[in-house]
Amino acid sequence: MRFSSALLAIFVVVMVPLAGFAHDIPDKRIKDLVAQTLREHPALVLEAFQTLEQRQSEPEAAAAAVALSIERAALERDPNAPVLGNPDRDVTVVEFLDYNCPSCKRVMPELDALLSEDRKVRLVMREWPILGEGSVFAARAALASRNEGKYADLHNALMGMRGRVEANTDLRVAAEIGLDVEKLKADMRSPEVDEHIATSMRLAEALGFSGTPSFVVGDQLVPGFVEKAQLVTTVAAARKVK
Repeated sequence: MRFSSALLAIFVVVMVPLAGFAHDIPDKRIKDLVAQTLREHPALVLEAFQTLEQRQSEPEAAAAAVALSIERAALERDPNAPVLGNPDRDVTVVEFLDYNCPSCKRVMPELDALLSEDRKVRLVMREWPILGEGSVFAARAALASRNEGKYADLHNALMGMRGRVEANTDLRVAAEIGLDVEKLKADMRSPEVDEHIATSMRLAEALGFSGTPSFVVGDQLVPGFVEKAQLVTTVAAARKVK
């Protein structure tokens, strides 16, 4: 018989008490025992699952902690990463984002509220375009707009768009906020843009992130959408460690 990790957890719960003569139990009887255990001892089975998940996540958490220590400078002080908020900060929040990510758009007001209320937070943007060609184009355009001093303007405009961001809509929005579109398209091909996106990919993989938005706040990794209240708590915890 072959068991997945989840079934193995149940199998252990059922079979350990019968270890002395388990080899004599037919396969059908084992299946019946597993089904009976699921019915009669759901809490015990849940505990087995939780223990298994914890053991599986421990090596991943350890690897992420090591990566965070090694990559601290690249995350917080990369001169090739856009920065919003107060540059003279005491806490840095790093956001990995994609302009076609609905949760990234939902989290934007939460981040704006945090920056408005806490003037000592510095927000580093890591453009991580993982949701298709439109996302790659938008990330390149946002990064290129730094050459005209319009990163925050284009970032906010793209995050405020409804529907998917594609090349044509991206360029239309860029023109609306006063960017030189021909210059923007040329700047999108710059080595600095290539390097930023490549570094974002490397950092996200090293930290074990699987989607956007994802955040780094001090020693804490926060994947997924977060409300302002959680951000405030996370920033406060990071501030205490300093």
